[in-house]
Amino acid sequence: MTTPPHVDAPLSLAQQLIRDHLVSGEMTPGSEIALRMDQALLQDVLGTLVMLELEAMGLDRVHTDPSVQYIDHGLIQADNLNAETYLFLKSACERFGVWYSGPGNGISHPVHMENFGLPGQSIVGCDSHTTSAGSLSMLAIGAGGIEVAMAMAGEPLYLSMPRIWGIRLEGRLPDWVSAKDAVLELLRRHGVAGGKDTIIEYFGPGLANLSAMDRHVMANMGTEMGATATVFPSDDETRRFLAARGREVDWKPLAVEPGCRYDIEETLDLSSLEPMIALPSSPDKVVPVRQVAGEPLHQAYVGSSGNPGYRDFAVVASIVKDRQVADGVSLDINPSSRQVLATLIRDGYLADLVACGGRLHQAGCNGCIGMGQAPAVKRNSLRTVPRNFPGRSGTREDSVFLCSPETAAASALAGVIADPRTLDMAYPRIEEPSQMVVNRDLFTPPLPLAEARLKPLQKTDNTPALPELSPLPETLEVPVLLVAGDNISTDDIMPAGQRVMPYWSSIYASAPFTFEALDSDYPRRAEATREHGGHAIVAGHNYGQGSSRENAALVPRYLGLQVVLAKSFARIHWQNLICFGALPLCFVDKGDIARLEQGDCLAIHDLHAQLADGPELVAEIVGKGDVTLHHGLTARQRELLAAGGVINHIKRRPQPEEFRGSGHSG
Repeated sequence: MTTPPHVDAPLSLAQQLIRDHLVSGEMTPGSEIALRMDQALLQDVLGTLVMLELEAMGLDRVHTDPSVQYIDHGLIQADNLNAETYLFLKSACERFGVWYSGPGNGISHPVHMENFGLPGQSIVGCDSHTTSAGSLSMLAIGAGGIEVAMAMAGEPLYLSMPRIWGIRLEGRLPDWVSAKDAVLELLRRHGVAGGKDTIIEYFGPGLANLSAMDRHVMANMGTEMGATATVFPSDDETRRFLAARGREVDWKPLAVEPGCRYDIEETLDLSSLEPMIALPSSPDKVVPVRQVAGEPLHQAYVGSSGNPGYRDFAVVASIVKDRQVADGVSLDINPSSRQVLATLIRDGYLADLVACGGRLHQAGCNGCIGMGQAPAVKRNSLRTVPRNFPGRSGTREDSVFLCSPETAAASALAGVIADPRTLDMAYPRIEEPSQMVVNRDLFTPPLPLAEARLKPLQKTDNTPALPELSPLPETLEVPVLLVAGDNISTDDIMPAGQRVMPYWSSIYASAPFTFEALDSDYPRRAEATREHGGHAIVAGHNYGQGSSRENAALVPRYLGLQVVLAKSFARIHWQNLICFGALPLCFVDKGDIARLEQGDCLAIHDLHAQLADGPELVAEIVGKGDVTLHHGLTARQRELLAAGGVINHIKRRPQPEEFRGSGHSG
């Protein structure tokens, strides 16, 4: 039986959620734990690989309930590829017992919150912003697709027990300041890696002044700080959100136990905040808007999972009502869900957004992931999206700022970046209506098992079988093919946007784009190493930050990647590398990175024995001497590497009994 340390001590809400889903391990920060996952969330451009992985595992029926597949990223049908992806995914949902949300229903995170989110349950998703569901008091974790596939197959999700970071909220947001400004302030304080290996838990009297969708904004962008999850209590605001969608019966109260203590604690006084903005091209380059006011503007973009609420659009509509967007500025309106869009239409707000000169787009991720609405080169674009990594907008030499809907609207009217407090009007405080427009007939439910077994997968040349991956050898002697700096994102490794994303379902077709912006010759050189032992990559801090996209690990692995040496790794990418049989190692002496150059040869002898002998191993930079590296792998992870990844490991062992922990409430 597993128990948390100091079992009689009061628990934070995050600790309670972990306790209720704990399958194995101890709730001691840094130790490996295994968690039962109640629900699973898939989005289209990464869900294709998950479905192929379920097929490779020979799975008959998923165990997470509900599992939901959303079509929200690949919405531009410039050719046949995205439309054929929809057909494949719908057939896979029929085959494996998954709910299907088709194109136009909206972005996975707010739509799941509207229709399936349940306080107290756990959810894993193949999108790093799955953490958004923490706004409904769920234990919500983003992971690589292979780990999501494992959870759907009935296996627990493994991770290091996070520290619990309690953030006490006090006060009330001032006029012209919203939840986006609050989370940008935290990014200003802590940076893009400041929350690594933590769960952020908000508490305190300031919570009463934040709606469920305000909380969604903050839970969504906890990912930008590297947090494993973000948790809010389930209180009257949670109940109000569910009731407005006809789901009050699903509500239950959840809160911290009085007297609990956090591993880390700080206070955020909401009343002290002002409008904030993240400068190009990182979410943590945050300054007050007033410092960049007057800078020229090309585009203002409202929507995305970073600001998906009814309020976020209605406040913009109220600001622009009876006014016109400045000449030369594109105001892009990206509804987050069909439910939000229908309610805005009912309440008259959409007419104001259109009349001011706004451009209405379909409900989905759209320009947030570079699928349309790409800005002109080096022209300023203000966006309410969660990320502004270079090129993520679809324009490699972009200039994207992150801001609140209020700042985006004020700037669109002014024609330059503007502090919304300078607007000559009263602040329109928007309350979400007590009844949203609801239509759940737009979701396709799972088929009965007997019928599902008869359904074939509608595969095409763009959904080929996954490549076979070789086990990690006993001796590695590989060239260093690429040396990169700090904060390399998965966008840098596997680009997004309309030009590349339709090929993500094929490891082979997407391989030529790998590291395109950093080193366009990498795929050719990497391919040449495949038959000769593979290659290594060297990088700085926070390697693999951002999106959970597992193809950023799997495609380089297919191209021969055997080992990555870095100063530090982002959590999900580190796990993805292991799951596909690539070895992630950290420099013990961070200065040793300076000794490695592209073209050097790295040799590691007695590799498996060294991995088993302790958390560190010694490698040789041929001709330059030895370097000490840290791996921190568990015995389970060493087994995965020895097998060549999760799928090989599953195939080589006897089929496990159906996994179900006690206490499942789904």
